Amino acid sequence: MPADIAQETSQATADRAREALWRHDHASQALGIRLIEVGPGYCRAEMVVRRDMLNGFAIIHGGLLTTFADTAMAFASNSHGEMAVATSLGMDFVTSAREGELLTTEAREISRTRRTGLYDATITTGDGKLIAMMRGRVQRLVGKPVGGI
Repeated sequence: MPADIAQETSQATADRAREALWRHDHASQALGIRLIEVGPGYCRAEMVVRRDMLNGFAIIHGGLLTTFADTAMAFASNSHGEMAVATSLGMDFVTSAREGELLTTEAREISRTRRTGLYDATITTGDGKLIAMMRGRVQRLVGKPVGGI
């Protein structure tokens, strides 16, 4: 199969996986996360920091930043059409974000084997300021398609 057709097929699979996963991802929807781009092994998403996301210091709660990055990893790792679930992640908080800021997270596939995957995700502000970085690992559930695709 020519490389351009293989890439097209991979993007078509990523699109179907995105739709199937998003349909039931009520947590990400409730946080107002918007998927901007999903491709094979990649996801870029946006979220605006709301008042109900702030901790006692009036900055975004670290757990919500982790959820934001984990969402991007979920879409990147499931973009191949086969179910993948997180088994571990580590989060480094670089600086804080405040109410009203638009955040972007990008997750990229670093390594993918038949049974595992390794992903890096960054969270930045609209002006490019680094907020946090995450490295996560997934277990691929061989033979289990995302949403039956």
